[in-house]
Amino acid sequence: MKEQLIEVIKNQLNERMETAWNAMQAAQASANEESKSSAGDKYETARAMGQLDRDMFARQFEQARHEMLSLQRIQMGVEATVVIVGSVVDTTMGLFFIAVSLGSLTIEGKKIMVVSPQSPIGQLLMGKKVGESFNFRGQVCSIKSLG
Repeated sequence: MKEQLIEVIKNQLNERMETAWNAMQAAQASANEESKSSAGDKYETARAMGQLDRDMFARQFEQARHEMLSLQRIQMGVEATVVIVGSVVDTTMGLFFIAVSLGSLTIEGKKIMVVSPQSPIGQLLMGKKVGESFNFRGQVCSIKSLG
């Protein structure tokens, strides 16, 4: 299941990177085009807006690229006794994959929350062992198994 999870996440991150890259290029082209057809203050405002858009898409691209690098560092076949990055954690509140912040995925008919170790639930799970409990949003939960 972990291999499938990683493959689905990689595909989603690749799509996110491609979308951000294309939007960044379009924003740059738009800003450049505006410079050719505008004059004065309007030119400066349009160019600045185009640059802001480009910067926003560049940050989105970099975030997705960083998440891809984090995902590629996950070692397959490692049998951990505590929750680490790359763990599939079965809890009394559901399945979690500790990797990057992506949200809910369905793999093999099972709903899995893909969360980063820095997320609130990720921080609670990191370092815990099977059988240990944690309190999340006023609910006491426990870890049933690790994969």
